[in-house]
Amino acid sequence: MPKPARTAVATAALDVKRRGLLAMGAGLGLALILAALPALAQDTITRHGITTFPGGELKYGPDYAHLDYVNPDAPKGGEISEWAFGGFDNWNPYTINGRAAALASAPHESLLVGTADEIGSEYGLLAESLEYPEDRSWVIFTLREGITFSDGSPLTAEDVEFSYELFREKGLPSYREILSASVESAEVIDARHIKFTFTAEKEKRDLIQMVGGLAIFSRAQYEAEKMDLEEPQNTPWIGSGPYVVDLSRSELGKTVVVTRNPDYWGEDLPINIGRNNFDAMRIEYFADYAVALEGFKGGAYQFRNEASSKDWATGYDFPAVEKGWVVKRELEHGRLAPGQSFIYNLRRPQLQDARVREAIGLMFNFEWSNEKLFYGIYSRVNSFWENTDLAATGLPSEAELALLEPLRADIPEAVFTEEPFTEATSDPGSATDRRNLRKANRLLDEAGWSEFNSSGLRVKDGQTLRIEFLNDSQTFDRVINPFVENLRAAGIDAVHQRVDNASATERERPPSYDFDIVTGFLQTGYIPGDGLKQYFGGETADTSTFNKMGLNNPAVDSLIESVKAANNEEELRVAISALDRVLRALKFRTGQWHKAADTVAYYDIYEHPDPLPPYALGELDFWWYNAEKAEKLKAAGAF
Repeated sequence: MPKPARTAVATAALDVKRRGLLAMGAGLGLALILAALPALAQDTITRHGITTFPGGELKYGPDYAHLDYVNPDAPKGGEISEWAFGGFDNWNPYTINGRAAALASAPHESLLVGTADEIGSEYGLLAESLEYPEDRSWVIFTLREGITFSDGSPLTAEDVEFSYELFREKGLPSYREILSASVESAEVIDARHIKFTFTAEKEKRDLIQMVGGLAIFSRAQYEAEKMDLEEPQNTPWIGSGPYVVDLSRSELGKTVVVTRNPDYWGEDLPINIGRNNFDAMRIEYFADYAVALEGFKGGAYQFRNEASSKDWATGYDFPAVEKGWVVKRELEHGRLAPGQSFIYNLRRPQLQDARVREAIGLMFNFEWSNEKLFYGIYSRVNSFWENTDLAATGLPSEAELALLEPLRADIPEAVFTEEPFTEATSDPGSATDRRNLRKANRLLDEAGWSEFNSSGLRVKDGQTLRIEFLNDSQTFDRVINPFVENLRAAGIDAVHQRVDNASATERERPPSYDFDIVTGFLQTGYIPGDGLKQYFGGETADTSTFNKMGLNNPAVDSLIESVKAANNEEELRVAISALDRVLRALKFRTGQWHKAADTVAYYDIYEHPDPLPPYALGELDFWWYNAEKAEKLKAAGAF
């Protein structure tokens, strides 16, 4: 609840006192108070959490005992183990150089944290409370008492300030830009209080959550061990969280293990009750998907979130399933589709014409792939807000047109006259859809690729129309190879280039962006903010790891600002719908697929709350280990 407004003098006096300035003398203190009056004479709100929209209600009040979706009596103990593809070469999850270990960020906590049953609300984790004015132009976080890093050293406001400065100076380039443009200053008031002041021209809706979501590092460790946020690290970071990296059980490139910190300071916080239930979490790396499945069958790890529809349909007929040792389940969820897509590199000359990109997309036969390869378990990705009610539908509303009309010069005309662009449907009975092939040929002719060389490939100005799929996943071979054959039928010199994981990572990232087409995730959010810039903003077109396509469109930039400026849910829906229309019309990706359920298999030693929350599977968060079941399975030789 908002607390009573302080008088201007009381507010100013407290601000001065916090900085220790009253001790400098009554005269100077009074002068400072009087000088501060105009800036500090405003009402403030102090709460245990914050909602995105001003005036919003938090689901959990200040005296909540635990989150609704957890089991507060869940036992502690045991280990959960999963698999990851490829390998890793360092322990720094914040560098773009190399490939960081899974769970490398597990030790880190932030001032605020969200929940799995709410959209747009965040609650204090390291922060006991936060104080801010109604215009959200600044915020003061009060840290909880007794916070310590895993080495026993105290976590203070100085570590918070240090972490902010570190991200601002050495974080991902696109993130540095956002922080620098959004935050005017960060000031340590005392060991438990830090104030962030935001720049006047920035929209303030999401900025408190942005700084509240920063991972907090130990300044002492960083300086003593001469660490570098930009570079790969051989030493894991320490944090204040419930888990620490266990180097005695981890092996670089192969295995990651994090174990419970027995002295974790936040064990009894309401936000943590029923969570962090495992004594250890282990990730085993495999360079081959088939070998990874065989490893699961043999008990090398015990939990698998199946990504292969073929394996889900045909690969679980082994004895452990038949004996009931392994549980196979489809768990429905309400999560936003992750935006999995074939992404086109707009920096490539041959891909700068939208007609060429649309023609390529026409040659991907999703319906055939879904039936023949995926066993019918997927749905097509069309909207950037797929699986939500935020996706654009029908013709633009009057409210949307008010946003779109001033931007008309940078928007395809179809946005105003047609329903949102939807991926073409194809004949599931044939890998090549002749109707879509004819459409693709017409588009390529219109784009000037109307001549053919002696090999039957399209040429323009002496250049062959060539595209390369960059792929590091063997399970995608069966998807890409038929796509390549269809493209070659359209006269495109399409090539499937298989590379290892490290090469793919290097080629997809700045500054090289050395690819034509790559599979990636173009994520948005239920209440998106500055993160949209990292994926779609013009200022990040040549710096962001996430803006792989190099999108730089003034209309998109303006609509992102409209999304960020929305002050209520209705304004947000309008702005998102308008942005969704434009992003889809620009055709810089071909949407792939998603499923509204998690397909999981696990040895019958894990349990979870029922029902699960809508926005997280949460197996590493709020599931737990049944020791009695585990002993029985071990005795039976299950693993």
